[in-house]
Amino acid sequence: MMPRTPPFDDFDDLFSRLATQFEEMGRQFDMTRMGGGAAAVDLRDSGDRFEVTADLPGYSTEEIDLSVSGQVLHIHADRTMTETEEAEGYIRQERQQTAVERRVQLPEPVIADEAGASYNNGVLTVTLPKETPRDDGAHHIDVE
Repeated sequence: MMPRTPPFDDFDDLFSRLATQFEEMGRQFDMTRMGGGAAAVDLRDSGDRFEVTADLPGYSTEEIDLSVSGQVLHIHADRTMTETEEAEGYIRQERQQTAVERRVQLPEPVIADEAGASYNNGVLTVTLPKETPRDDGAHHIDVE
């Protein structure tokens, strides 16, 4: 006689495998939604400002949207390409939508109103001046 297995062990195994697969799919989705490897972002501290460089090849400046909220820079780029081909009575039209979204946590507060951006050869550069500490009335004295 074969030993009996508890009736719910198979279900536990199935749900465990499904959870692992969904977790992996979620990670892949997050990488795609957030740009994954296709939108590399560098953050550089240049003393009085931060410089963020993002690779966004193939987008136009009209397709890129930037905003700063608190200490977070939000980069969003979205484009739709349409290709039409006519041959021998057949018409084919394909649309492709590509979107990249990144949020970059800045280590210090910035002056959002003075931020600037440039886009050249698929590389976006965002300059964010740092917020200077409020003057507390103290005066710095250099030691000679």
